[in-house]
Amino acid sequence: MVRRSPDGHLVAGVTPLLALDVDILAEKASALGRAGDKVEKALERLRGVGGTAPERRQALKAAADAVHGYFIQRELCGLRRHEDVIREYAIPREVLARLGAR
Repeated sequence: MVRRSPDGHLVAGVTPLLALDVDILAEKASALGRAGDKVEKALERLRGVGGTAPERRQALKAAADAVHGYFIQRELCGLRRHEDVIREYAIPREVLARLGAR
C-alpha cells in the first residue's frame, strides 16, 4: 500500500514507477468525478427545458455528449458495466439512444 506522509512526501520504499501509477490512478479518479459532475448538470438542464424544440434538442445533445464522455472515462478506469450509473443518474432512454457509434 502506498502512503504519503503528512507533508506530502512518499513513504520510503516506494519506487518512482509505483508513485507514478498512484498519481495516474488519482488523476483518472479525478477526471471521472468531473465527468460525473458534467452529466449531473446536463441532465438537470435537460429536465428543466420546456417543450420548445430547438432548446430541447440542444439540451438533449449536451446530455448525450456528457454521458458519452462519462462512459468513456469509466471504461478508461476499468469500469465496463454502466447499468448501475444509468439507474443512479436516471439517464433517460432518449439520451441513451443517442450514444451509438460516433
